Amino acid sequence: MKSRSSAQRRNLTQQIGFIFLRLVAIIAVLPIIAIIVFIIYQGAPAISLEFIFGFPSDGMRSGGIWPAIVGTFFLTLICALVVSPLGIGAAIYLAEYAPDNRWTQSIRIAIINLAGIPSVVYGLFGLGLFVIFLNFGISILAGSLTLAIMTLPVIITTTEEALRAVPQSFRVVSRSVGATQWQTVRRIVLPQALPGILTGVILGLERAAGETAPILFTAAVFFLPRLPSSPMDPTMALPYHLYVISTQVPGMSPQIQYGTALVLLVFVLGMNLIATIIRSRARARRQW
Repeated sequence: MKSRSSAQRRNLTQQIGFIFLRLVAIIAVLPIIAIIVFIIYQGAPAISLEFIFGFPSDGMRSGGIWPAIVGTFFLTLICALVVSPLGIGAAIYLAEYAPDNRWTQSIRIAIINLAGIPSVVYGLFGLGLFVIFLNFGISILAGSLTLAIMTLPVIITTTEEALRAVPQSFRVVSRSVGATQWQTVRRIVLPQALPGILTGVILGLERAAGETAPILFTAAVFFLPRLPSSPMDPTMALPYHLYVISTQVPGMSPQIQYGTALVLLVFVLGMNLIATIIRSRARARRQW
């Protein structure tokens, strides 16, 4: 009888714990859902082909946001091309090759600290290094490199964790049949860690796509009546464009503001969806 009552108490405690966890999850998710629904409700009436593919007109109070969409795409694309090999390469070195000593521990601490630096500081750094010192000027290249530096710590940290999560037995078996360390990393470890690596890369690029402060000093302009023709051109960008029409354009229609926010939201969520599909397929092929 006593053991039965103890089991009942444990079951009751477990049920209360599950209920508490569900409530916490609901409390965390509901505000996000509410924000998304509100943006869709306010911004959906502004969405049209003219709004998506048109150019701003009437002092930004009408027209479309096509230059801002293209600019955001180019900034994110060049950032991805620069930061992905650097971040993944650095993580491979730290996880697979670097000795575990005070020097590498200091490097990891520095990377974690860099991930917490405010984005406006990265913007000022990019202004000083890329815009002024290297004379890139206000350009897509300067903005993309600044975003790459900002997202690099996130990609290095998440990729290193994904590599370390691969069981050590995979490496031991590979080396025991005569594979070199690089062959083991390239053919065994990297394919198994691919879902986690993709997660880190997409998290970093999503942050880059939605940031305003770094491109405010390095790449974005208030208005551009044409599309950029090279990486050395300035560009409009969705985060900065949303900031401008929300704070510096009097008489701006709220529909256009929320429509721009909705397009930016779809852009970021679209990246996340593509990454989720690729990650799911990679996990299906994983051997552990």
